[in-house]
Amino acid sequence: MITRVDDYLHAVPLSGAEAEQVGPFTLFRSTTIWPYYARPVPGSGATIEPSDVELVRKRCAELEIPLSFEWVVETCPSLGDAAAAAGLEVVQHPLLVLERADFRPAVADARCEVLSADEDVVRQARAVVNLAFGESGTAVGNAGPAERDAAAAQLADEMVATLRDRIGRGVSVGAGAFTEDGLVAAGTHQPVGAATEIVGVGTLPALRRRGLAAAVTSTLVQHALDNGVDLVLLSAEDDAVAAVYERVGFHRIGHTGAAE
Repeated sequence: MITRVDDYLHAVPLSGAEAEQVGPFTLFRSTTIWPYYARPVPGSGATIEPSDVELVRKRCAELEIPLSFEWVVETCPSLGDAAAAAGLEVVQHPLLVLERADFRPAVADARCEVLSADEDVVRQARAVVNLAFGESGTAVGNAGPAERDAAAAQLADEMVATLRDRIGRGVSVGAGAFTEDGLVAAGTHQPVGAATEIVGVGTLPALRRRGLAAAVTSTLVQHALDNGVDLVLLSAEDDAVAAVYERVGFHRIGHTGAAE
């Protein structure tokens, strides 16, 4: 299972990046408006040294792109220490998966549905997620519908066009929860073959603790399962966030690492 997850995570950046081998890593050079990262080559079994990290640092400097790494800790346990020794900040997050038989759909007092590529919808969904991650965690926060509308209006046109293009190409599928306040929670899944990853699920901080994130996650999972996917994965911010996903049937299989 964890090998399959690692293979998926190595394939998914290719919807917006070109791959280049640098030592024991694949460096994903972005072809879109956001940066990507380097990952250890799946199945190589390489022990990563600080000198390997420096190879990537040098190449990123040549390309004038940010230096960052993402990986599955259990498939490359040496990278965290090597990255830290090279002066990078290293974090780990719970890695969870869900298979069809384990799915327990969650519902909330909201209308949940797959989102269209309509510009206003895309703007609002991105604004919701940005505000959610701006006030991280699961506690009720401050940003609400008024802040969403202001943030949506300020999103760069290029960002919105890129998000709409990804929806149109089928490399990104969004879902949202709607109440009398409009779109209040949103998230995305990114299918590659029979696997997909759920990313960027967030609720307006002022409307947390209503089960909206779990309901959006359930909508994304159901869409994935209805469209040829049999393995759904995600990386949670922390244990508290992981518990939200465990309620709909996800279970932990390891950790993802990130360094920058």
